[in-house]
Amino acid sequence: MGNTVSSIMHRVLSPADMDDTVEVVEAMMQSHQVSSAPIYDDTGTVVGIVTSTDLLRFHASGKDPRSVKAWEICTYRPIEVPASATLAEVAETMLSHKVHHVVVKDKASMVGIVSSLDFVRLFLDKGKP
Repeated sequence: MGNTVSSIMHRVLSPADMDDTVEVVEAMMQSHQVSSAPIYDDTGTVVGIVTSTDLLRFHASGKDPRSVKAWEICTYRPIEVPASATLAEVAETMLSHKVHHVVVKDKASMVGIVSSLDFVRLFLDKGKP
């Protein structure tokens, strides 16, 4: 196992469009069993990220998930790290910014997402024979 963030990141299977409804984004996250989804604009640029925490806040508001767009609930300009960053650097970044998800980029392109749960999995996997 490598010591860079690319060794534990998840590749994005289905990016969400900023005009997708919350219902669509949530269904995609559930079908891929992920806790976040990057939100893209019409040029293919990552403009935000919707996380499970964002969805919890949204549902607590009582709004209709069929009528609210992803851009309305996403966290804008998520924290980004290079694919070459070490695990320690990414962990420090997440702690200093108090976030549970970071976008992993290679040059100008997003290549994946790392969550705090990925670090937990890494910790548990290291304890296995």
